[in-house]
Order: sequence, then C-alpha cells, then structure tokens
Amino acid sequence: MKISELSAYIDGTIVCNADKADKEVYSAFSSDMMSDVLAFVLDQGVLITGLINPQIVRTALMMDIECIVVVRGKTPDAAIISLAEANGIVIVTTKKNMFETSGRLYSAGLKA
Repeated sequence: MKISELSAYIDGTIVCNADKADKEVYSAFSSDMMSDVLAFVLDQGVLITGLINPQIVRTALMMDIECIVVVRGKTPDAAIISLAEANGIVIVTTKKNMFETSGRLYSAGLKA
C-alpha cells in the first residue's frame, strides 16, 4: 500500500515529505514505547504512535521505518518535522486513536 493510500484510509494529513507518499509500505507496528519498537520491530515500514517528541524520528531512522503515523489528533512540532524532513521520513497525522488506526490499516491489507 502506498503511504498516500494509508493516509486516506485513516482520514490522515501528510505533514512532511509528501513527495515521498508514493512509497510502498507493507507492515506496521503500533506503540508509544520506543523501547518496544527497538526490541520488536523486524521489517515494518510504518510506526503508529501517540508520542510527539524527536525520539520517534530517531527510532524510525534506526529501524528503517518509512512513515510515522501520529494518532489522537496530536501535531508534531517544527523540530520533529524538520528532523523527519531531513531524513526522508513521512509523517502523517490523524484524529483517530491508535486502536482504530491500526484496525483500519490492518483491514486495508497492512500486516503486523
């Protein structure tokens, strides 16, 4: 699934690197604990989280994650967006909670 399609499934807004929204992603991981992301992510292209701090981008970089979805209507600040832009990571925001976001994307074909 393309990141642009992912965004549409969750009524999301692409806040940075929209030019990379045609990238294909195949799996996702949902967590607010970056230690869990570091411990359990194997080959996920999408991180679904409610955190809004620079660690989400740094963790995504370490794990080769292409896209971060920020849930619960939270908005990343300029520092987070700048860090993601500089590293080619797409950030999508949605007002949906983590459970609904994960369910919609799983139903649309994204795997764990």
